[in-house]
Amino acid sequence: MSMFDKAKDKAEQLMGQAKEKLGQATDNRDLETSGKADQTSGEVKEAGHDLRDRAAGAVQDMKDKFDRR
Repeated sequence: MSMFDKAKDKAEQLMGQAKEKLGQATDNRDLETSGKADQTSGEVKEAGHDLRDRAAGAVQDMKDKFDRR
């Protein structure tokens, strides 16, 4: 995953945490729920990028094995 993607995903998670806490502090359930959704979205995106990177690494490993033959 590029560092930019990772930073965006983490920023989305942090913003979600802030929104959730603000929603709790102000008793605003909509804001709290929105914050939780943002956190989950950032986590899912991060997991997707990690999976994509692992798959690309596995493909490259297979190519390297075949190139050595």
